[in-house]
Amino acid sequence: MEFRELPPVKEQIMKCVRCGKCRELCPVFGEIGIENASPRGHVFMVQMLRDGKVEPTSEVYERLGQCLMCETCSANCPSGIDVHELNAAARAYLTQNNPNRGKDFLYGNFWTKPELMKQSIKLASLAQRMGLQKLARNIGLTRLLPGDLKDAEKILEHIPPRSARSTLPAFTPAQGGTKYRVGYFLGCGTDFLSPEIAQATVNVLSRNGCEVYIPEGLKCCGLPHIANGKLDVAQQLTIHNINLFKKLNVDYIITDCGSCSATLTEKNLHFVLQGTTYQEEAADFAARVMDLTVFLVDVLDIQVDVHTDRKWRVTYHDPCHLVNAQGITAQPRELLRRIPGVELVEMPQAASCCGGSGTYSVTHHQVSMQILDKKMSNAVSTGADILATCCPSCIMQLNFGCRRSNWDAEVLHPVVLLDRVYQQAPAAV
Repeated sequence: MEFRELPPVKEQIMKCVRCGKCRELCPVFGEIGIENASPRGHVFMVQMLRDGKVEPTSEVYERLGQCLMCETCSANCPSGIDVHELNAAARAYLTQNNPNRGKDFLYGNFWTKPELMKQSIKLASLAQRMGLQKLARNIGLTRLLPGDLKDAEKILEHIPPRSARSTLPAFTPAQGGTKYRVGYFLGCGTDFLSPEIAQATVNVLSRNGCEVYIPEGLKCCGLPHIANGKLDVAQQLTIHNINLFKKLNVDYIITDCGSCSATLTEKNLHFVLQGTTYQEEAADFAARVMDLTVFLVDVLDIQVDVHTDRKWRVTYHDPCHLVNAQGITAQPRELLRRIPGVELVEMPQAASCCGGSGTYSVTHHQVSMQILDKKMSNAVSTGADILATCCPSCIMQLNFGCRRSNWDAEVLHPVVLLDRVYQQAPAAV
């Protein structure tokens, strides 16, 4: 569909009443403090782009690229404007007008081929374990990297040697009686960077009466592509994944990644697939997608009847794509409360962004770090032993924040802590 005819661009821009509430809430504007970095400024920019008052240049993309796509503005806009959709639509239009070979390869080729990604991650892990990353830092090679990469590469402190997909079976039976047949949407972040989350997810679901299916050939949810102007590729990935899960005939499609579940909501799929014939199938698909913590608390209503002598002081960070895009705040906390030995302590401004937002910590590293430092100050103030959250991207960012703040806390997904407790008890029968 042509840029100017996209519903967000055609219908939503004129809703803006210039109130400026979005400026008060935007984490990027809070650091940069200039109008063109604010959501309101981005709405104006998209309007001028639509009306031909500015040319679709790479400079315009750089302005719009300052946005985290955290959806804080969209969730709190009094006029109901989906600013992130306006921004995504404009980025796609600008990318079409400013082709980039590097971006085309990364998002159009590399990030659409799970096997290629797996082999590349294995090589990166091997290089890291051989000390090549540290050597490159020590002799100054990393300073030759372009832009923020020379600083951002430090975030990847530990790359696992094996992906989750390479260790998990395509089918895991339920322990005891079968309650549900679930498909597991194993996202890229969990698969390649946090495989322990995937293992814990499968263990916990199986233990609580779920048959777990991981479809062969599953690809990225498409969020990195949406955020980086490759909306056409996100559309292809979405259709591919819908067709995969359609063959499984599962009761639910579970994901442990807040970014994946946000991307797979009916609202977002409607945006991604507009102009295609997949709207009805997408609605059926989205109706079965559920965040892991919501499924465990609201559907399975798990009760963790396990004794442990361990005690954990836990604080929780709300991933933007859970709290803003889906309004999910209660279930992750309730799940933590149900884990024996957990004392849940709220941090100030738990729903504030950590500054990670997938690739943002690489493309806008300095601003990302300023936002992260505020988050870490709030987290450290709790005196917690564990910093829990439900997004692999946030986990990676917060792990770096702990190192940056010299805070000896463990960052993990609630399901990992739950699985650790389960491992101390006999399997369900």
